[in-house]
Amino acid sequence: MSTTPATPSPSSQPLRDQFLTLPQRLNWSRMLLWAMALTVVATLLLPPIYLTLRAFEAGSAAVSALTRPSSWAIIGRTTLLSLSVTAASALIAIPLAWLTVRSDVPLRRFWAVISALPLVIPSYVGAYLYASALGPNGLLQQLLEPITGITRLPSIYGFWGALFTLTMLSYPYMLLGAQAALRRMDPTLEEIAASLGLNRLQTFLRVVLPQLRPALGAGGLLVALYVLRDFGAVAIMRYDTFTRVIFQQYRSFDRIQAAFFALLLVCLTLLLVALEMKTRGRASYDLVGVRATRAPTRTALGAWRWPAFIFCAAIASLGMLLPATVLLYWLGRGLLGGESLGMLGPATWSALGSSVAGAVVTVIAALPVAMLVVRQPGRLSALLERLTYAAFALPGIAVALALVFFGITFARWLYQSYAMLILAYMILFLPQAFGALHTALRQLHPSLEESARSLGRRPIQVFFQITLPLIRPGIIAGASLVFLTAMKELPATLLLAPIGVRTLATEVWTAVSEAYFTRAAAPALLLILCSSLPLALLSVREQKQHL
Repeated sequence: MSTTPATPSPSSQPLRDQFLTLPQRLNWSRMLLWAMALTVVATLLLPPIYLTLRAFEAGSAAVSALTRPSSWAIIGRTTLLSLSVTAASALIAIPLAWLTVRSDVPLRRFWAVISALPLVIPSYVGAYLYASALGPNGLLQQLLEPITGITRLPSIYGFWGALFTLTMLSYPYMLLGAQAALRRMDPTLEEIAASLGLNRLQTFLRVVLPQLRPALGAGGLLVALYVLRDFGAVAIMRYDTFTRVIFQQYRSFDRIQAAFFALLLVCLTLLLVALEMKTRGRASYDLVGVRATRAPTRTALGAWRWPAFIFCAAIASLGMLLPATVLLYWLGRGLLGGESLGMLGPATWSALGSSVAGAVVTVIAALPVAMLVVRQPGRLSALLERLTYAAFALPGIAVALALVFFGITFARWLYQSYAMLILAYMILFLPQAFGALHTALRQLHPSLEESARSLGRRPIQVFFQITLPLIRPGIIAGASLVFLTAMKELPATLLLAPIGVRTLATEVWTAVSEAYFTRAAAPALLLILCSSLPLALLSVREQKQHL
């Protein structure tokens, strides 16, 4: 009598299958990919974890520091500046976006291009230019004194100077998103509103502005984070926020207290990100994400045409023309006065070398995380994605401070080396590279890679022969963005650059902190030109794609 093997119960079959197929599912290439991605994310967690441990070393001193009125004053000043710059940027970006996209304002396309250029100006360069032009005894006072007899202008330093500088340099974050949303918006909605009896202002407030909410929210978050992370502008404008206080405490060797304030700054930035996600809610704005079936109609401004022109010209003049003019003035004055430019060569090569290395390392680090998120969706990969984007909330001075502590305590061979500086760039700018690679991989259909595997190609061959060439535009875009921001990064470079090594950013900072404006002009101009190159390349590439 033959016996048949017992059939496993349905409840036990899935568990058995999991163990039987485990070696097949977890092949070596996938295990390596997971190991690389987890290592990268663990590196991102190093600054907040280490700052937490270091801050707790203070014990009761940390608690007493948190209860001091001066600590709450710093929190209040930082929050006030961040919210004020965001609100002021919105007041500039919303009308400017509408005028350059939906109106017949003269030179509309010219204003649309020039209004985005302040993004290439580092905050510390912009602050030094505004201070030298609009300060109590600045260039404007020298120009007015022979005509009006004014011997001193009101001080630009403090809150109002920091507010003006950061607003003029960061409003393009909201402007670019609002312009893109207005171009994609279907004008049918506005026509329906007009047919219901709404005038232009009511249509804008009730129909257009709600559809701009996602773009404005994302841009506003970038502006707020930009302000929280900024060190150069608030330091030059002498306004005490977290970043300036942390730097001063680090320089005075009160490093535990500096770590405590750095941890508070990280918590404040994460709170801001959480609030933005909370206010975003689950509302749907699908019409913003759909390209309009026809071009939006241009609104005739009539009697408001020339006032709108003056508004656009004023913003462009304050945001780009004034800084450029002042920079060229100081450069010309320095050259005519025999100012030495001998240190620019080494500083330029150091800046270019560290930024290129940072861009390459950051793209390589972001690639396995992006591949897992796109090709292996799940709860763990989704968590990795959130942690990667959360790294954007880490201020540069907090990351630099954490790496300084880490290097002194655990890795002295890394301290004051290029490797640690590049590691800081990777932690700070990984979200930018990840975003570009994530988009490129989503545009690559998995069937192309599956077809190559079915023809006998190994996973490593598929990656180098199929995946890598097809996502090359995303790699170039991510590397360009990282290079652009690494060139302008100041606090991490100041704290982590090897001893004796100077970059363009540190050259500008040293000259400005000693009030040598003519000496700062040449490295500032070179810094802006080098930072503009990747932005120009990306703009040319985008225009070619739309031809």
